[in-house]
Amino acid sequence: MKNLLITGASGFVGKNLIPYLSESGYKIELCSLRETFPVSISGSIDGIIHLAGKAHDLKKVSDPDEYFSVNTELTKKLFDLFLISNASIFVFLSSVKASADTVESELTENNLPNPKTAYGQSKLQAESYILSHKLPEGKNIFILRPCMIHGPGNKGNLNLLYQFVKRNLPYPLAAFNNKRSFLSIENLCFICRELLERQDIPSGIYNIADEVPLSTTEVLSTMAEVLFKRPLVLKVNKRFIKYVAQVGDIIPIYLNSERLKKLTENYIVNTDKLKNVLFKPLPINSKDGIKISVMSFQSNRKYKPYK
Repeated sequence: MKNLLITGASGFVGKNLIPYLSESGYKIELCSLRETFPVSISGSIDGIIHLAGKAHDLKKVSDPDEYFSVNTELTKKLFDLFLISNASIFVFLSSVKASADTVESELTENNLPNPKTAYGQSKLQAESYILSHKLPEGKNIFILRPCMIHGPGNKGNLNLLYQFVKRNLPYPLAAFNNKRSFLSIENLCFICRELLERQDIPSGIYNIADEVPLSTTEVLSTMAEVLFKRPLVLKVNKRFIKYVAQVGDIIPIYLNSERLKKLTENYIVNTDKLKNVLFKPLPINSKDGIKISVMSFQSNRKYKPYK
């Protein structure tokens, strides 16, 4: 398999995955669904990686209908084209949020999905549509549910934590003792390549995350190690922090309820299903992935594909 059609080239994942696969010898055709749909899939395309989608809006100002228009309906149309094309693999980048917004213990693929947001619901509807079809012989589909992805070019909550360490600001949320899973972009790229090159991995839904979950305090300490700094952590009263976050829901400040949840919640993603089909370790461990992200924040350098 050498010829790929990839959507979402301008997004964070696309900007990292495309050079990674190109360096691995793949020929890539880019597709902008919003601008050129309906698209035609040429007979030379071996696989489709569908990255395009409307991302989770932390500020909660997006029209909920737009999530379903982009994440659900465009996915349906592209998948319909895949079914009648010569392509043998369809990779859909979904999200753990298609399964659950909060996790009590560990999130597995067997959890009954119950997304609360339009983002998660739109991803779940796209998944359900894909799974409702009987695949023609010789075709495989992989629905990937990543947790929080980080790496070069990422501008999410890890960047906020980085600013705390870089500017020697005290981190006030240490009273929240949490563990959560992260996903290094290097590991996501590696998994995608394995799916494309292997014949022994069955179709289905796969949670993807780095192998070891980290607490926010561990993330801060890892960042501080890269910056040769000592992390400043404060255990500020939880009630006061939650009040400040509620203020942030109204007034644009660094902290709001959604961001507080992201930084302090427990969200552990179980990846045993993926491990049991890969039969090999991921190339980057959890802390090294954080270090790579921090170094990219420092230098603003482009991603150098892992080999």
